[in-house]
Amino acid sequence: MATKTYLEAINEALRQEMERDSNVLIFGEDVGQFGGCFGVTQGLLDQFGEDRVKDTPITESAIVGAATGAAAAGLRPVAELMFVDFIGVALDQLFNQAAKMRYMFGGKAKIPMVLRMPQGAGLGAAAQHSQSLEAWFMHVPGLKVVIPATPYDAKGLLISAIRDDNPVVFLEHKMLYGTEGEVPEESYTIDFGKANVVREGEDLTIVAFSNMLLTAFEAADKLAEEGLKAEVVDPRTLSPLDMDTILNSVGKTHGLLIAHEAVRTAGAGAEIAAQVAEDGFDLLDAPIVRVGAPFTPVPFSPPLEQAFIPGVDDIVAAAKKMRE
Repeated sequence: MATKTYLEAINEALRQEMERDSNVLIFGEDVGQFGGCFGVTQGLLDQFGEDRVKDTPITESAIVGAATGAAAAGLRPVAELMFVDFIGVALDQLFNQAAKMRYMFGGKAKIPMVLRMPQGAGLGAAAQHSQSLEAWFMHVPGLKVVIPATPYDAKGLLISAIRDDNPVVFLEHKMLYGTEGEVPEESYTIDFGKANVVREGEDLTIVAFSNMLLTAFEAADKLAEEGLKAEVVDPRTLSPLDMDTILNSVGKTHGLLIAHEAVRTAGAGAEIAAQVAEDGFDLLDAPIVRVGAPFTPVPFSPPLEQAFIPGVDDIVAAAKKMRE
């Protein structure tokens, strides 16, 4: 396996799927000559041409609507929005059309589309370009929600998303694009709904995803120095959500801490906590703890932005409090 960045892994997945299937096409704002806002689609226009790599107007409703129509017509579009924050002007196309069409046509319609969206704070992009909105999409039946944390998972999950016959929301944290990891050169898939236990432990389960997985792993290192062995679980997909793996881990550790960058209120952690409380209450030796951002817009000021994003010390402090 070669060492690749998260960005390179996504680019390679797109290229390999476009080589494999001529029905796969890419479109969005500046995805062609410019190579995407963050450079993810760099080089694809030169290889596949304007018929399959299309720049669009600055109109998210048109981008998502075109993806929905193209998918219904038999193509496999991969549409990109520059920032997840811009999905608001295309909610009808995504929530009421793409997510509902297969159900409303009795399974006869397939909607094999992927909507790629960068999200998350850390770049000083301010309140309208820095949100983590995964919980919005989890709430909608008919959408699959994929949120990889590593280059390996990013490539395998994106290939699975492109081959899926349902609409997939694929969320990429902006701070992960430059992270590196081992990625096979060949094409491969990762099944949706299968969490990954990225670190074994016996004293506490930490569930974290996307960029917060890296923070949780670092927190687990600090906790280990103090004799607390944390097991770290990455769901990888939030819909479908692999509760079996999470419950099995909690059954071993008897404690659960959930960490995400999104605001704590009504976040993905609330759903995970609720399901564990319903189906695994007897496994717990202490109340479930959630670590998330405060209920406020993402600040522009760098010091305030860093205070907004949950950090290693926040997870460590919460874990210690659970064991008091």
